[in-house]
Amino acid sequence: MAYLSKDLSVLAYANGFTLWHYTTADAAATVDGSGYFNPAADMLRAGDIIIANVESGGTPKAGLFFVSTAASGVVDVNDMTQIGATDSD
Repeated sequence: MAYLSKDLSVLAYANGFTLWHYTTADAAATVDGSGYFNPAADMLRAGDIIIANVESGGTPKAGLFFVSTAASGVVDVNDMTQIGATDSD
C-alpha cells in the first residue's frame, strides 16, 4: 500500500511541535521506508512524533515514529519504537 492522507490526524500541537496519529495496514518497515510520508511534507516537521497503528489488517502493532527530517518535500522517520511488544499473560 501507500500513504493515505485520510489516515493521518493531528492529536495535539504546541510550541512548533505536533503529535500525530496514523493508521495503516502497512508494516512498520514499509511506513519507515524512504519517501513514505513525502506526500505530507507540507504538514510534518522535524521533531514531530507520529503514534501509529500498523499492520491493521493482520496482527496489529502500535508504536512511535520520530520525524527526523522534513524539508524540501522529503520526510524521513526513524524506525518505529514499538509499544506493548510483550504480553506475558
